[in-house]
Amino acid sequence: MCGIVGIVGTGPVNQALYDSLTVLQHRGQDAAGIVTISDNTFKQRKANGLVKDVFETRHMQRLKGNIGIGHVRYPTAGSSSAAEAQPFYVNSPFGIALAHNGNLTNAKELRDLQTRQTRRHINTTSDSEVLLNTFAYELDKTEGTDLSADEIFAAVSRVHAQIRGAYAVVAVIIGHGLLAFRDPNGIRPLVLGRRKAEDRADRYEYMVASESVALDVQGFEILRDVAPGEAVYISSAGELFTQQCATANHCPCIFEYVYFARPDSFIDKVSVYAARVHMGQKLGAKIARQWKDLDIDVVIPIPETSCDIALEIAQILNKPYRQGFVKNRYIGRTFIMPGQTQRKKSVRNKLNAISSEFKGKRVLLVDDSIVRGTTSAQIVDMAREAGAEKVYFASAAPEIRFPNVYGIDMPVASELIAYGREVDEICQLIRADGLIFQDLNDLEAAVRECNPEIKQFETSVFNGKYITGDINDDYLAFLNNLRNDDAKADREWSEATADLELYNGEN
Repeated sequence: MCGIVGIVGTGPVNQALYDSLTVLQHRGQDAAGIVTISDNTFKQRKANGLVKDVFETRHMQRLKGNIGIGHVRYPTAGSSSAAEAQPFYVNSPFGIALAHNGNLTNAKELRDLQTRQTRRHINTTSDSEVLLNTFAYELDKTEGTDLSADEIFAAVSRVHAQIRGAYAVVAVIIGHGLLAFRDPNGIRPLVLGRRKAEDRADRYEYMVASESVALDVQGFEILRDVAPGEAVYISSAGELFTQQCATANHCPCIFEYVYFARPDSFIDKVSVYAARVHMGQKLGAKIARQWKDLDIDVVIPIPETSCDIALEIAQILNKPYRQGFVKNRYIGRTFIMPGQTQRKKSVRNKLNAISSEFKGKRVLLVDDSIVRGTTSAQIVDMAREAGAEKVYFASAAPEIRFPNVYGIDMPVASELIAYGREVDEICQLIRADGLIFQDLNDLEAAVRECNPEIKQFETSVFNGKYITGDINDDYLAFLNNLRNDDAKADREWSEATADLELYNGEN
């Protein structure tokens, strides 16, 4: 999962891009990058690390210009090398920089095609660079130095016809403006906003971002979500153009609401906070039905995503709600960390139990989901060590049995605790006294309650049904070789060795 932002302003946009990436930091802590345009030249800074560490004052001073894009990354396809940080850049046609959230499921075929037919060189393993070169090749079919909105939209339409998967994209084109577009299924989010320019009464400034919270903090009015298959082009002069460039089949990723998005965001007209409240209500009703004789003393969330969910469950069960864990906010999200040892250590560093809330009590722990189960088992153990008499566990999401292929770095199927297992077996593995999962129908209803227009969600991690229709056993095997813990460890070692060789060569 990644976060993207693009701004066309009437004054410098570097600080607004930086601040926007900061509030999108939850979508990726691996790397960050910004590209702006000044004097018909790209200004760029990108590197591994958090936003606050990547951009120093000297970098910000160089990022001049009234138009730019930004990106925060965690790696799903490719590696976590600094060379893979976004945005990416090509010098022809015109000069294009692009950033992308999602995953192309046919990136390998596209890479081969570009090597053989279009003779474009791909320098990294990132599918985002593949996407950039696909768009650049299609845009290069235009004639002359002028570039109309219609020509840009025609190029986007041809890109849609070639690429598959999930993608929300922002790009800047030298001498022209900013482009944003979203995949025809709308799997990954993208929202459009505007505000009155402070120095120009006749002008609006425009912004696109992965989540509405980024627009909120910059004082942009939310106009709407970019529609699935739609492209938005804002010229350097501040003119807004939009066009539907592919047939839409709206199917947003439901895991955005379960886990990834901030609660103060709106995605596809759905309040993430309200969706989680509804999840708690649905799950609370199921617990009341199926565990009505269970001796629960207290409901405790595993912070932070599940806090709103747990509060609703406690109210429905008429049980006390307590904060039993203190979270260290400077530890990354553990389910995307490679290696069991690293994950186990990180869980202990991330959470600490307040023993007085557990001692002698029968505790219901509530989490947003269970992925590998490593974190859940560790937390159950922590609750027992803090003195809990019994530990029950509730998940606001159904059993995650299948890998995600659309931009979330969920493990391969064999590393998912629910893969090939029933609830009782999962319960034993996480060492709980009872385990209950949200029903998929209830999860969909909880999110749809805010926007009944959404008829279908992308729910492949729960049911194995991939909306793009191109996922087969061969692709999942390829993904397994790319994503399993051993492969990640080998890549990290190779990248660390390469970085060391580069360091020794420079010193």
